[in-house]
Order: sequence, then structure tokens, then C-alpha cells
Amino acid sequence: MEEAKRFRGVIPANLLPFKPDYSIHEKDYRRHLRWLSNVPGVTAIVLNGHAAEVSSLTRKERRQALAIASEEVGASLPLIAGIYTDSTFEAIELAKDAQKEGASGLLVFPPSLFMWGARLRPEMICHHFQLIAEAVDLPIIVFQYPLDQGLGYDTETLVKLTEIPQVAGIKEWSNDIVAFERNLRAIRATGRPVSILSSFTMSLFSSFVLGADGAISGMGSVAADLQAELFALVQRGDLEGARSVNDRLILLVRAFYAPPFLDMHNRMKEALGILGRIEAAVVRPPLCPISEVEREGIRKALGEAGLY
Repeated sequence: MEEAKRFRGVIPANLLPFKPDYSIHEKDYRRHLRWLSNVPGVTAIVLNGHAAEVSSLTRKERRQALAIASEEVGASLPLIAGIYTDSTFEAIELAKDAQKEGASGLLVFPPSLFMWGARLRPEMICHHFQLIAEAVDLPIIVFQYPLDQGLGYDTETLVKLTEIPQVAGIKEWSNDIVAFERNLRAIRATGRPVSILSSFTMSLFSSFVLGADGAISGMGSVAADLQAELFALVQRGDLEGARSVNDRLILLVRAFYAPPFLDMHNRMKEALGILGRIEAAVVRPPLCPISEVEREGIRKALGEAGLY
């Protein structure tokens, strides 16, 4: 009998609300986490990811974010901690922090050094993950980036990573549906219980139809309910119904992922503000607030998608 996969379904990457002084807005954060945890079909939450502006968070703040989430929703949902750093040794320390604060898994980002040619040294990539796995016995999700950014892993390297017993999933953001299918087929062929979790938020439908086990998505912070409905419909084979939900999601995709791409989570915070789920869409520098014109565009997209 095939071994069960640890991760499946829709897994939002939470946004992290801030106060005007840029400190964590704990009240809004707890409210946001409760909303996510109550969405049918949400099976876990990713913390300290891109959506939470992790690059601006100190180690202490990352622990704080995990501690709050563990207290608020940890009893009802697994929490997956983002491990974002350029240092393997710091990654180990962050992973230990995550375990102490109640995380049920790790999402390991590629160190930025990898963009300078790590694909030609796959043993370097595997060693990075192996050292983390040896230090903390938590299931690991590998964050797969687009190959053209220099941070993505070749299919052969992904397959090699699945030999590490703690590797339980791939956050698949190759951003190329041909590469996505190639990676999915290769990992399925290993027989290992490794989940393929789509990060194709701009085209979830196609990746779900190809057989993704679920999704990890920052946009899930706004529309986890629609994403979960889409996934359930595809799983049931109701493609007509899924297309209808996808037509609603695409309205939000166009609003959130318009150029410049780096403003995507700013826009999602604005959406939470418009929906009354947080007080204000405060982002940390170097990110800047969006314009009122763009804010109105988000309001319109939320309305047309039936969320507002």
C-alpha cells in the first residue's frame, strides 16, 4: 500500500499585518490566522514566507510569528515554517527555532548564492538540505523556483532530494507548465510519498488538472476559499465547475500579480483591508504603499470575483 503523503490540499502562506510603527500587529495577525484556519479545505498554513515579508523579519520576529500562530491555530492545523536565509548554519538554527515553537514542517528557500551556478554543483544543494534534515527531524518542503532565475533545481536534483527521508513535498513554482509536468512525473516515478504542491497561483487550474496534490499560495491569504473550492472540483472531475471558479480567481490574479511583481503582497494586504480582515495595509520598507488608483482596481476585482 502506498505510504500516505503528509501534505495535501490548500495551504495558504499568511500575510503578516504590521502597525504604523512597523511592529507586528498581533491582534490583526490572530484574526487573519483564525479566518484561514476556518476555511474548509485549508489543511495547513505556511508562516514566515514571502507573503509575510520574511526578508524584513528578524530571527526574534520569526519566532514571535510562529509562537502566536501556534497558540492561536496550532491545535487545529499544521504550521509550516519558512526557512529563509543564505547560511546553512543559520537555516539550521531557524529550523530549531521553528521546532521549539511548534512547527509541523519546514519550507526551505534556496540561498541566494545558488543563483550563481549551484545547478552545476547539485551536491552543494543536496548537502544544504541534508544538514538541515540531520539537525531537525521535521518534514521538509523544497521550494522550487523558476529555472531562469538561477535558483531553481533541475529535475534530476529534485529527484535526488527526495532520497532524503525528511523531504515530504515540493513547492512547485517552476513557472513553466512543461517543467512542472516533467518534475511531477519524475517525482511520482520514485514511489516516494512526496507531495507536489503547486505554487502556480497565476494558473492553479492547469497544475491541479495535471495532478498537483494541493497548493501553497500567498494569494490564499485572500482567497483560500476559492482555491479550496477549485481544488475540490478538480478532484471530483467537475471541470466545468472548476472553470467557473477559475474565472473568478483570474480576476484577482490580474489585480495582484500585475507589474511590478514585487508589489503582489502589498496588493493582497490592501485586499484584506478592503474586506475588513485587517485594519491597514502597512508594508515594511523598502516596499511602499500602492496608489489610490490601484487600490480602487483591487476593490473592483474583489467585487467582480464575488468577495466584496
